[in-house]
Formats: sequence, structure tokens, C-alpha cells
Amino acid sequence: MRVLIVANKSKPLVAAALERIVPAIARIGQLVGIEAETQTEAIVADADVILVLGGDGTLLSAARRLRGRQIPLLGVNFGRLGFLASFTPKQFDQHFPDFVAGKLPITARLALETSVLPTEIHCRFGDGADVAQRRRFVSTALNDAVVTAGAPFHMIELEIAANGPKPGDGAWAGIRYFGDGVIVATTSGSTAYNVSAGGPIISPNVDALCVTPICPHSLSFRPVVISSNSTVVITAIRVNEGTTVFCDGQESTNLVAGERIVIRRSPEPVLLVENPESREWHTLAAKLNWAASPGYNTNKL
Repeated sequence: MRVLIVANKSKPLVAAALERIVPAIARIGQLVGIEAETQTEAIVADADVILVLGGDGTLLSAARRLRGRQIPLLGVNFGRLGFLASFTPKQFDQHFPDFVAGKLPITARLALETSVLPTEIHCRFGDGADVAQRRRFVSTALNDAVVTAGAPFHMIELEIAANGPKPGDGAWAGIRYFGDGVIVATTSGSTAYNVSAGGPIISPNVDALCVTPICPHSLSFRPVVISSNSTVVITAIRVNEGTTVFCDGQESTNLVAGERIVIRRSPEPVLLVENPESREWHTLAAKLNWAASPGYNTNKL
């Protein structure tokens, strides 16, 4: 088992974990390197698995830097929530022999490919090669792609279309929308920015995307769940100087009026090593206090 470690050394307990884990891997496996979370270049190490020590942000960074390479990621959570980095340090220690033996379950998580097309470009959005040749920005995301209003923080106007062109004329039939932006989230990212903005929690086993408006200037524009095979096209009609598209909150580019963002399923999923002890509803209850009843006030007068 060849192991690459990506570590967020700004977390107080990660350094101590490295001192314990590195010798253990060297005894029964092969450590091919240790990289910092702050590195930005693509991961090129020849590894069988990537061990991520940090939090969900560290794992998202490592997933993006893989650039589609199908190397499983195992996240050990030293952060706060840890939905993607699903192992606690104690659980990882308990499952370490199975980790080195390659016996832990692996799932393929849907990722997004986000492209930005310049204002003068009018291409066939159903043609992936056409988009790839003409885009000025591209990034992948495991959680979400977000268009946010930015400074000077006036409402922006977007046109949002999904699923395909209108039959007969090849045009994308969208809706105009005023607000502070929009989130296109995967099921893995449904518990991130999406749920904070009022979007639904979606099981990662569901093959879907969620489109969630941010502070819409409408009481009737609610989040909508669509097929993961849909292509979402967002046209910037009126934007601010600071209007930006973010991918997993890490890679970004500014937008100008007339540009189009094309968001669709990435051809390469992200492979995650799953914690065999995790149970979906228990995880929600433990990390989000989901479905908890109000407690009694035990304070004495």
C-alpha cells in the first residue's frame, strides 16, 4: 500500500498525529510523501490512497488537486464538522490495519465541472468539446459551485437554465432572478453552504444536484433538486464589480455582464474511503443537532 499524506499542519493536533502515523505506515506500507494543504499544484504522486489529515476543507483541496485522477481519499477529521473527513483520529487508529490492507469501503462521489465562457462566446451547450475549447476558466468541485454578488453588494440579476435547450430552436429557456447569488450543490455538498442558505439535506446516495438561490428577491423561488445529468447554465445579466464564481470556496474567478457559467457533472468522480462506523442519520444528528427536541430548562431560580 503506497500512501501519500496531505496534512493541514495549522490544526493543533495534526503534528502529533503525523509523529504517530508516519512510522506506522513505514512499518507495513510505503509512504510516498507528505504534502501541505497550502500546496496548489496538481498531485502527481504515484499512490494507492491519499490520507488527508485536517478537515473537510483540506479534503476538498486535495480532491481538486487530483485533477480527476482516481486515487481514493481518506479523511481524518481534525476540524469541526467532518462530513467528508468522516474518521475521528480514534476511529482511524482502530481501522488502521484495514486501511493499510485496502479493506475499507470506497464510494464514488459526484463532482462538478464549472466553466466560464466569455461574453462573445455562443456555443452549443450540449457539446462538451465545444465548451472545453472556448472557456476561459474551468474548475472542479466536490461540494458546490457558487455565484455570489460581491462588492458593492447590490442585488445581481442572473438567468438560470437547466436540463437542455428548448425543443425546436436550440435556445436555453431560463428564468430571470434577482438576489445575492445562487448555489449549485452536489449531494455531498448539500450539508455545506447549501443547507445554510435554506436548501435541503440530500443523501449522498441520491444521484442529483440542488439549485439554491441566495436571498432571492422573491418568496416563490425555492431550492430545486434536479437530475445529476442536467447541465445548468447561468448567464450574468447584471452584476457587481466583485461578483464571483467560487468552486468549493477555493478556486474562483470574477464575472462580468454577459458571461455564462456552465455547470455539469464531471466525467471523473471523487473516490472517498468511507468510515464503516458512519450512519447517515446519526451523523446528521451528531454534527448538526438534526431532529433534536427542545430541552427542558433546568436552571433554578
